[in-house]
Amino acid sequence: MIARAVGGDDQAQRALYDAHVDRVYRLAYRMSGDEDLAQDFTQDTFIRAFARLKEFRGDSAFSTWLHTVAVSVILNGLRKVKRLRERETDLDDAAGVGVVPGAAEPDLKDRLRRAVDGLAEHHRLVFVMHDVEGFTHEEIGQVLDIPEGTSKARLFRARAALREKLADFAGEWAT
Repeated sequence: MIARAVGGDDQAQRALYDAHVDRVYRLAYRMSGDEDLAQDFTQDTFIRAFARLKEFRGDSAFSTWLHTVAVSVILNGLRKVKRLRERETDLDDAAGVGVVPGAAEPDLKDRLRRAVDGLAEHHRLVFVMHDVEGFTHEEIGQVLDIPEGTSKARLFRARAALREKLADFAGEWAT
């Protein structure tokens, strides 16, 4: 199917897209936290992948190669978005200056999302890929071009950071 897709067969390209789009989108969504960005990153991933499909050597599974492309697209896209957002000033933010926020505790889902978003990028990426999307450490190592042990260490550190960030919140639920 890959050979047919390289040759320009639209049906083969569509079959590859259909087989992998959901997992690429989930990864993009988990990393960006934004539906529109995830859709853009998913589209950009497949555009780049099909443009570079001739470079796929078959040394690893196609899905591993595709996720390598996706991670590159997502990380580059997030850096670009971050630079753009740093230059913007949101008028809604100005309305809250000097106002003391309410003391109500946010729900666990929101708190967890913010804690995950607060992880260092390389820890967040391994955490999302392993614990959320179900990649193995071997697959993560191949996609990110890191040793399997590095993937395990980053996951360990990500989990430890999350435990620390959520410790006070977890205490309320433990009793």
